Amino acid sequence: MQAVDIEALNQQIYADSAFIDRLKSETAKVIVGQDVMVERLMLGLLTRGHVLLEGLPGLAKTLAISTLSKAINANFSRIQFTPDLLPADIIGTMIYNPSKNEFSVRQGPVFANFVLADEINRAPAKVQSALLEAMQERQVTIGNETFRLEEPFLVLATQNPIEQDGTHPLPEAQVDRFMLKVKVSYPNKEDEREIIRRNLAVERMGSDVEAVIQPDDILRARKSVRKVYMDEKIERYILDIVFATRNPSDYGLQELAPLISYGGSPRASINLALAAKAFAFYNRRGYVIPEDVRNICHDVLRHRIGLTFEAEAENINQEDIIHNILNSVEVP
Repeated sequence: MQAVDIEALNQQIYADSAFIDRLKSETAKVIVGQDVMVERLMLGLLTRGHVLLEGLPGLAKTLAISTLSKAINANFSRIQFTPDLLPADIIGTMIYNPSKNEFSVRQGPVFANFVLADEINRAPAKVQSALLEAMQERQVTIGNETFRLEEPFLVLATQNPIEQDGTHPLPEAQVDRFMLKVKVSYPNKEDEREIIRRNLAVERMGSDVEAVIQPDDILRARKSVRKVYMDEKIERYILDIVFATRNPSDYGLQELAPLISYGGSPRASINLALAAKAFAFYNRRGYVIPEDVRNICHDVLRHRIGLTFEAEAENINQEDIIHNILNSVEVP
């Protein structure tokens, strides 16, 4: 690709991504100190990728998702996952109408643009799996009818990492459906001081979030994300990272081989490349640089690497493995 073409593409992407700044400023009216979480939610939105948020209660996970949906003027629904939840509570069911002597479909809360699956690991596996068809196929089957879900459609799930009683860990096949797994941390002291002030103010700041863009703007932005230029060297870099999770010995990482039970699938390679393009778009740039890949790598891979008993015994987690891989694989 010639330099003149990249320059023209860069200008086009810069123009197409103008709404990003409006979204940032609008969400900042409500969300303080969770810039990375909001950024990752937008990346999922720009790539049709679902996001799994892991963090302690009270870190504004639900608030961030609802605020983003208001700023985009999209439909939002929240599902509180509990042990007694049924699949029909999510996707809907057939209701008998005695006056007409027939069954009709009552659609569930999954029929929305933004679906918040709150504390998804509290419901049993059969309920969790009710989301699988919606997440992967963008459709829902109720009885003999199949319904297409309206775009943009995004599942944003949350889970609490510290509580084990009454929880059901997500199966590997379902976790892999999430493009990103984001770990939400505490805000710093200055941000938390601002959070206190806003919540104690007589008039709550940013209580009224305005719609600054429309869902159609997101659909157009997704096409622009695909146009972001990715050099062959970046593609090889992505492949080296993913292959290093499968065969670490080939990359001089023999010490990782007994710690990894399985590595990233081709879906990991696809999502890492697409997320890197979206990250470049989010930063209003028409081409991908290695730092884009490194920035998003942990969120794409941390739920796609299986650990052996030896790794758990040595208290080594996926973060450590990804960190070692990024430090060892040659950067273009």
